[in-house]
Amino acid sequence: MADKTPASNGQAMQVDTDLVRQLATVLDETKLTEIEVQDGERRIRLVRQVTMSAAPAMYAAPAAAPAAVALPPQPTAAGTTPSAPSELKNHPGAVKSPMVGTVYLTPEPGAAAFITEGAQVNAGDTLVIIEAMKVMNPITAPKAGKVVKICVQNEQPVEYDTSLVIIE
Repeated sequence: MADKTPASNGQAMQVDTDLVRQLATVLDETKLTEIEVQDGERRIRLVRQVTMSAAPAMYAAPAAAPAAVALPPQPTAAGTTPSAPSELKNHPGAVKSPMVGTVYLTPEPGAAAFITEGAQVNAGDTLVIIEAMKVMNPITAPKAGKVVKICVQNEQPVEYDTSLVIIE
């Protein structure tokens, strides 16, 4: 957990156990897998073993997401109700996912959503964030218009070309 390399004076480094405990707490709170600090010649590195869960199983059944069933369909400007996934995918105002990842409707937990159904957006406004490989990628509106449907739910895994939002 901590380097115990001899210091320049030939003595072993004294480990600050309080600092190690504080770093371990930061590691737990932030869900990091590794943290390293250096102060002069003193260096402490903590690494946590991570066990990967069966997350890909979530990708195998995205249609089973409760929000996809629980959300009532919103009528479009033409008065039709896009409810089938093929209709959403082929809708001319569909903003599609450019990558595989996890979609977030808010900038952080507990914050207000970037958009709501019925809201007006401008070209370049952030609609959602997709986390892919621990990188947060903002997905922006390609055009100005009204958000008629949010097709995904917060923290839902999405595939490439999944309809995220419909803008008219």
